Amino acid sequence: MNPVKEKLKTGKATVGTWVNMGYPDVAEQLSMFGFDWLTFDMEHGLMTVPDVQRMMQAMSGTKCMPLVRVPTNDPVYFKWALDIGASGVVVPYINTKEEASRAVQACKYPPQGIRGCGPRRASRYYAEVTDYVKRSNDDVLVVVMIESQMALDNLDEILSIPGVDAVFVGPDDLSLNLGIFQQRNHPKFEAALTRVLEACKRHAVAPGMHCNENNINDIISRGFKFCALNDDDTFLTIGAKSCLQNIKGWKSSD
Repeated sequence: MNPVKEKLKTGKATVGTWVNMGYPDVAEQLSMFGFDWLTFDMEHGLMTVPDVQRMMQAMSGTKCMPLVRVPTNDPVYFKWALDIGASGVVVPYINTKEEASRAVQACKYPPQGIRGCGPRRASRYYAEVTDYVKRSNDDVLVVVMIESQMALDNLDEILSIPGVDAVFVGPDDLSLNLGIFQQRNHPKFEAALTRVLEACKRHAVAPGMHCNENNINDIISRGFKFCALNDDDTFLTIGAKSCLQNIKGWKSSD
């Protein structure tokens, strides 16, 4: 069983982070710190499929699980991500039941889905292909992103699709779509989070959200289980700023 999926099924919180930089060293370092998972962002991050494979290889030997945010809800991207060894996929901008169903179908081998059989690296270069195909439908984590008012309106239908394991709130995109960009304390945004939590409880789906160091404890205490803490860019920014601020007798030319 996928360890992240197993934790979510038993109601435990998981914490990971987003990776935008296409370098194996970044994945290797982050995978050593105790995160449950890393999500390689192929929607906004600057990386190709070979980049992501090398980054997954850099994680070998750790307990951290590799996930991929695919660029769009197209089966081709799902095959690429899963065949190179992703433990799950995060699918952006899911707004309807039909879109959620299409995402699940792309992750499952027949008869449950339409995924083609070619799990090269995922099956240890075909040495374990029979076993991989047998367990993959149960093991692959399927996370759909809630980023719009339409998605909120269709939540119950989206979560009714068997195989949707978790939903993930993208706070910037959702607040932008709601007309309250980055106003996370706005009543409209708070109502949206409550709506997600209640719908996930009804359908036994794990709720998730992108968090920062200031709100992650509160988000987990509210019941979110699939939580991203910052991303590689943010960690670099925080670290650099913190170190520079501690230098005495020096002022930035900025």
